[in-house]
Amino acid sequence: MAAAASGQSVGKPANGYRGIWYFIGPVKNEYAYKYSGGLGTYPANHYPFSVYAPAVNKTFFCYGGVTDSTSRALCHMVGVFDHKTGMVSRPTLLLDKQTDDAHDNPVIQLDDQGYIWIFSTSHGTERPSFIHKSRAPYQIDAFDRIDATRLDKDGKTVPFDNFSYLQVYRQRGKGFLGLMTHYDRNVLLYGANKPRRTTAFITSPDGVKWSAWHDIGTIEEGHYQSSGQKGNKIGSAFNYHPNTKVGAGLDYRTNVYYVETDDMGNSWHTADGRPVSLPLSDIANPALVQEYKSQGLNAYISDVNYDAANRPLILYVTSKGPEPGPQNGPHTWHLAHWTGKAWEIRPVTTADHNYDMGSIYVEGNTWRIIGTFGAGPQPYGTGGDLLMLESRDSGKTWKTAKAITRNTERNQGYPRRPVAVHPDFYAFWADGNARKPSASYLYFCNKAGEVFRLPAEMKAGSGFPERVK
Repeated sequence: MAAAASGQSVGKPANGYRGIWYFIGPVKNEYAYKYSGGLGTYPANHYPFSVYAPAVNKTFFCYGGVTDSTSRALCHMVGVFDHKTGMVSRPTLLLDKQTDDAHDNPVIQLDDQGYIWIFSTSHGTERPSFIHKSRAPYQIDAFDRIDATRLDKDGKTVPFDNFSYLQVYRQRGKGFLGLMTHYDRNVLLYGANKPRRTTAFITSPDGVKWSAWHDIGTIEEGHYQSSGQKGNKIGSAFNYHPNTKVGAGLDYRTNVYYVETDDMGNSWHTADGRPVSLPLSDIANPALVQEYKSQGLNAYISDVNYDAANRPLILYVTSKGPEPGPQNGPHTWHLAHWTGKAWEIRPVTTADHNYDMGSIYVEGNTWRIIGTFGAGPQPYGTGGDLLMLESRDSGKTWKTAKAITRNTERNQGYPRRPVAVHPDFYAFWADGNARKPSASYLYFCNKAGEVFRLPAEMKAGSGFPERVK
């Protein structure tokens, strides 16, 4: 067992960039697992993993890593890329999370003064969560653990030491808003006492004292949410997990919903501005974007962004079921776009796995998606080869603008869009074998699609990423 996270472990230099390999759900066929691979920037319900800071011309990032190629102990790592020099720092090992579960991966934000905040999530309630803040602005060599508190349902102050599936955003002068999940015991229609994944939001002016969490969705067995921000607007897109007599309703996640706030959670509304009262507890409600339950389709949400008119875009995959392989195809990528009058939903292309993931970029009238659209060396496994798709007609048609990776040994997975993205550090991801445990390396690409691997071994304080041809 790894050593417990403590003040002594904070700020320890790591020996290089290596990601966590993780699996869940072994299956008795050639695909090995429900999903698996290099999941250092997983899941789609965590955000952000990287933030560009114009004040210092650097991109700060975090990921789920390991200390060497033989380890499976999840460590929370922090790095920084200097756009002026083209060099990357030696990573900082923030803490050992006491698990091999990549659901506990960290996320990162910067505050108004440039201090770096790392939020160490948990998967459910079995392990604690942590919040750390850098000791100096724009520096990753030393962090302090924050004894954060929140209000409970009775208005009492309690430790804020457990949160799952966190997406954390900052509003200048107003602080943080976090979209998170907490686990409730839920007596369902069939009398089973199962945990419900309840989506919620929570706010803080300073990262130390947090509000009570306020539930967003409480439909049946719960939800997974992914989200995005543009200016003052923060929006959440989520599915729901149906009640099931046996097994997990989360395996049959379906439907797509969307709500947004532009006042730090004081009020919420649908894409057309209609106010909604939270939490949403009915399957049919005003936030419904598309109904898939009656079609027998699962829905896996990747990303949320906004067009030039500040209207939401939701990228997601549908399939016929949770098990990997062609029998649950077609796995179809969709883009839902609020046009100002209605949700326009168009297919983008096809995938070969439920946990293929992409990030959507909006630059004026040019929309791009970087995603695991290629089958990769382990087809029908998590991830694949990365392609950059491009649309110049509001998502009506897409073309392949760049094959970012090809002829790789391992599948690439979970390419993530940084906050305030810089063209030199345009997407950030990890690789890994989707069939069996393997090494996992960390990569980023620039806007032109050139790929750079972060050095797996480092002795100096900084070094150049390796250009991957």
